[in-house]
Amino acid sequence: MKGFMDNLKKKAKELNRRIVFPESEDERILKAVEIIKKKRFAVPILIGNPEEVQKKAKELKVKLDGIEIHDPKNFPDYEAWAKQLYEQRKNKGMSLEDAHKTLQDYTYFATMMVHMGKADGFVSGATHPTGDTLRPALQIIKTHEKFHKVSSFFIMLLKDKLLIFADCAVEIEPDAKDLAEIAVDTVRTAKKFGIEPRVAMLSFSTAGSAKHPLVDKVKEATAIAKDKLPDVIVEGDIQVDAALVPHICDKKYPGSKLKGDANVLIFPDLNSGNIAYKLVERLAGAMAIGPILQGLKKPVNDLSRGCSVQDVVDVAVITAVSGE
Repeated sequence: MKGFMDNLKKKAKELNRRIVFPESEDERILKAVEIIKKKRFAVPILIGNPEEVQKKAKELKVKLDGIEIHDPKNFPDYEAWAKQLYEQRKNKGMSLEDAHKTLQDYTYFATMMVHMGKADGFVSGATHPTGDTLRPALQIIKTHEKFHKVSSFFIMLLKDKLLIFADCAVEIEPDAKDLAEIAVDTVRTAKKFGIEPRVAMLSFSTAGSAKHPLVDKVKEATAIAKDKLPDVIVEGDIQVDAALVPHICDKKYPGSKLKGDANVLIFPDLNSGNIAYKLVERLAGAMAIGPILQGLKKPVNDLSRGCSVQDVVDVAVITAVSGE
């Protein structure tokens, strides 16, 4: 599955997007930014005190030549952006003074940079929980549509298979409508990456083999998703073995269009999704890329705090391509 990321990297080079990283104090970010710049996957931008960032880079023997490093309080548009933030948030009780203080937070500043068109996307989360990345994005960049939920997915690269898992990081307990929305957004994302989606709406039941409100939720979500995605294979309720193993699918779900060959797995809640991706990553040796956020107007992506340098590079590549 190495070819998948190779294709995305090629596309990212062609797009030459500006991607901002607010966690300039983290050595993984600095090392990743050096690689991203050297291999021309994107134009990286760092937020922080330039002197401190360069000092840290020197200690790490990382070269940041030609990479923009911006300190919010010394940024030329800082005052104008503070006023813009105030106008956006004053109905939520934010004062102009609050806006100035908020913009000194590197993550908020990076978000504003994307919102104002000075960057095409941003990547954060190496040292902060998901909420610290998502909150500014929801407040400033906002979702595609009013009341639309933000969700996430992981690209799971196994030796001979690529799978997309959703949602594994954001929506804790989606209802049927939310679950269908996650499926629809994930299908759109898959197509953006050149993947022809075959969607399994997962459950502990296959084709009504169990009766329970949790199964009913998946059934309802499947019906909504099918209505919104008439040209895509979407099946559920279905157990994960039937979704992935042809001979088991034949036994448990005769006549299934998936035929045990699903490549988009929609989990019924965050418990199951988060546990599943970590199990597959740790026990099956899959490469887990994400979480990648979807549903926002512009690309904003979260890193796992346990991420590697390569994880940062890969998420930056996906962020660059997501802007398409």
